[in-house]
Amino acid sequence: MRYLSALEVKAEECKNCHRVSELIAEVLGICGDCIRKDFSRVATLIEMAHARTRRAFRLPEKPPKEEKAVKCTLCGNECQIPAGERGFCGLRTNREGKMVHLAGTKREGVLDWYYDPLPTNCVADWVCPGGLGAGYPRYAHSRGPEYGYQNLAVFYRACSFNCLFCQNWHFRKTVFARASRLTAEELAEKVDSRTSCICFFGGDPAPQMPHALTVSKIARSLRPQGILRICWETNGSMHPSFLRKAVHLSLESGGCIKFDLKAGDENLHYALTGTSNQRTLENFRYAANLARERREPPLVIASTLLVPGYVDAQEVTKIATFIASLDPEIPYSLLAFYPHFYFYDLPTTSRHHAQECYRVAREAGLKNVHVGNIHLLSNDY
Repeated sequence: MRYLSALEVKAEECKNCHRVSELIAEVLGICGDCIRKDFSRVATLIEMAHARTRRAFRLPEKPPKEEKAVKCTLCGNECQIPAGERGFCGLRTNREGKMVHLAGTKREGVLDWYYDPLPTNCVADWVCPGGLGAGYPRYAHSRGPEYGYQNLAVFYRACSFNCLFCQNWHFRKTVFARASRLTAEELAEKVDSRTSCICFFGGDPAPQMPHALTVSKIARSLRPQGILRICWETNGSMHPSFLRKAVHLSLESGGCIKFDLKAGDENLHYALTGTSNQRTLENFRYAANLARERREPPLVIASTLLVPGYVDAQEVTKIATFIASLDPEIPYSLLAFYPHFYFYDLPTTSRHHAQECYRVAREAGLKNVHVGNIHLLSNDY
């Protein structure tokens, strides 16, 4: 898929209000305002857009809700899978009335892994032990960045969302590659003497939480006295029981859980991801209630991608107000957008956009706000 340069970005006409703007993604053909204010009229167009992007990778067009079908409760989609079909993430299927897990079990996960030298480009780098030395000496090897140490990065090849701007969309092509399958024991053994943290991301760990939790427990048992932080970068859609276990593993180990809060408005969230944000918000609320138990390094971190035309100051105000109502000291990172996947035709985030969102996040009461990926910021629009 070829992405457009700033000079190639073209204006689109909203199919609902007919406004013409460079901040309307062709795949949706609808502006952000119409999604928020006139959702009932544009919902069918949104569903059609997601269905088309899912068919391209032979994945279910939407979370199946077949009556008298096998129900999966691993994430907030709660797919009801008809015979012979798969759930939204692609890892569960119904075979003769029985749920079959194709991967993501306690035994086997479908994933990629690599060592990422610290400090790294982690969303939490600006507040975490690996990038800042926060929590030294209990949770960090040094008072500053952990040079000489590494993160075991675990990329899970499945996701419970269908983000139209996904920066890691390529995993959809290879989700069932045999070479990428590892048992929990095999992955835990990748932790060596220079590994000070494990980060589960993807895709998303949500569809494969049984595997990730098992890996974490085995790896921690192999290093009962040493530093080994357990971290998560997630859309937060996993079952609450998995979320609780993940948060407590991070709390005990000095790690963190990074929630990607993609939108505050549920209709806009559906337009961008193909799913609801209600499970994410419920899980974030639980995690935020534990944030006060360990201030340094911070346990819970939130981030939002500033998608031009869609995730604007109005959205950031809603998200930031929600976070501040739970705990105003939770770090919040605003990330600059770069055109990806089906949002290839939008511009990068402008400096004005980022500055305005930073301002409203602070005005909402958040004490620790950060702008990430600043090298991507443009002076356009």
